[in-house]
Amino acid sequence: MSTAVVVGGGIGGMAAAVALRARGWSVQVYERAPEIAEVGSGIGLWPNALRALDALGVGTAVRGSAIEEQSGGIRDARGRWLSRIDAATMRRRFGAPVIIHRAALLDILRAEVPDSVVRTGVAVESVGRDGTVTHAADTATADLIVGADGIRSVVRRAVCGEVSARYAGYTVWRAVVEIDRPLTEYGETWGRGARFGMVPLTGGRIYCFAVYNAPEHAPGTLAEVRARFADWHDPIPALLAAADANTVLHNDIYDLPALPTFTAGRVALLGDAAHAMTPNLGQGACQALEDAVVLARLANDPDGLARYDRERRPRTQMIARRSARIGAIGQLSARPLVALRDTALRLTPSSAPFRSLAPILDWTC
Repeated sequence: MSTAVVVGGGIGGMAAAVALRARGWSVQVYERAPEIAEVGSGIGLWPNALRALDALGVGTAVRGSAIEEQSGGIRDARGRWLSRIDAATMRRRFGAPVIIHRAALLDILRAEVPDSVVRTGVAVESVGRDGTVTHAADTATADLIVGADGIRSVVRRAVCGEVSARYAGYTVWRAVVEIDRPLTEYGETWGRGARFGMVPLTGGRIYCFAVYNAPEHAPGTLAEVRARFADWHDPIPALLAAADANTVLHNDIYDLPALPTFTAGRVALLGDAAHAMTPNLGQGACQALEDAVVLARLANDPDGLARYDRERRPRTQMIARRSARIGAIGQLSARPLVALRDTALRLTPSSAPFRSLAPILDWTC
């Protein structure tokens, strides 16, 4: 039986473990944290990711714990629509995207893996291309090492050496909130150097995020974020007022430069370790799920890792470039450029977003 060590127990790592086990591999997952857990935020799963989850055998469970994404689009800070995407058209063309809490998605994947497979509190120190994995307590050897350990990946050093993450120039605050009235309109609002997004979750909860240009590592408080968006359209101030300072998440946004390869020897990278991208297309976790399915499909073949690299690297790097461009446009701050951007969005045909999304969402296993 072929053996694999998956480094990282997040969404991508657990998906890889599920996929490899389904194809007969003996798998161990090493997770640095003392327990497998996800942050308290929502995640959008586009139709391409749902096809990957179907291939993993958990698509039905995920849909049952998610809510179908509603019609939405982009507004300006006064609440005027700049662009709209119709959910019915999306459903007919690609299938229905859904929104789920990250923790719920991870729980579904984790339930597919026996407890004996997962070792928590294991901080991997180094990996060799020959399939060796070293941590504080031991050195193990496997036929395949999967680097699913995120943007600061230790495993990536064995494949590409030292690669530094790049700061995108903006920071994000994320929260899951409840307010006392139902919402019927969702999507993003674009202002000058700032954006706000809101999407529904199950149980009447709302996942929201506030993004704005800032120096790297700039400190901030939830009170400052509330003040920054205080004059934006309803219900943005109410959503921020409902956010709990003890649970709100604050992170600077980073991505990776395009790597020359995702594989070396017996080592393969997936998810953020391979192609960390800005979140502007909502495809980071979606691409990690695709990675897991494709890697498991190819890993037993003599040239499987080389084929994995050829199949996954061009696609994920194309999506990362697109996401970075959207972020640059969304974060424009000069008044003339913002006015030009908003006018262009208003004049763009409603069919254009679907043509643009087709190369991403049409993916099949």
